[in-house]
Amino acid sequence: MKFDLTVAVREQAGKGAARSMRRAGKIPAVLYGQDECLSLIANPDDLVKILKSHAGSTALISLTVSGAKSKPSRTALLRDYQVDPVTGALLHADLFEISMSKPIRVKVPVKVIGSIPAGVKEGGVLHHNMRDIHVECLPAALPDHIEVDASALTIGSGIHVKEIGARDGVRFLDEPDQMVVSVAAPMSDAKLEALLTSGAGAAGEPEVLAKGKEAGAEGAGAEPAKAGAAAPAADAKGGDKKDAAAAPKAEKKEAEKKK
Repeated sequence: MKFDLTVAVREQAGKGAARSMRRAGKIPAVLYGQDECLSLIANPDDLVKILKSHAGSTALISLTVSGAKSKPSRTALLRDYQVDPVTGALLHADLFEISMSKPIRVKVPVKVIGSIPAGVKEGGVLHHNMRDIHVECLPAALPDHIEVDASALTIGSGIHVKEIGARDGVRFLDEPDQMVVSVAAPMSDAKLEALLTSGAGAAGEPEVLAKGKEAGAEGAGAEPAKAGAAAPAADAKGGDKKDAAAAPKAEKKEAEKKK
């Protein structure tokens, strides 16, 4: 899909100039590529129309640059943009100039088409594994999107990059064995509950068992000691205390005798 966009070269740069532009209903933009970089002023409404189109980042833009010293007419792609996180208003745009005679590499959105997959009707879950595919082609051959028919997929099956129908002049750059779309078997409530339960048990069991073993070991050693082992232990402690108290008295008596 192709769009027309008129922009103007801007001389001023910086945050202050950008704020002034936005207050005037315009936004700053930059044009890269073809060994040149231009600072531009753009109409945000025109760019929003391109962004909202189904082509999006793959749309070819016929650019008319007012005030350009050379090449007032160019072809570009909308490479990147910034929006206000609160209002969602478009704040800045990056455009990339291309040559219609040179191949380009672009990510093209994947569009799943067809009726409801057979596997989904049986209770499976459709997974959109790849949202876009990296392609190489001339700008004129650039598709708006890559269609993938998933209606025949059963549970456990999928479509790989290598199984997508070839497009004239378009080469896929992603790995051939990458899964684009698939249908997986649903996880039953019982299986999910079992996994969650086993996960919780695995995390808590070692601590519980360790405490149980320690308690058992203390209990096993404590009960036999109640009959006889506890009394000698108490006597030993008592004996230590008596000896400690008697030592200073003996030293005092020896000192008095010397006097």
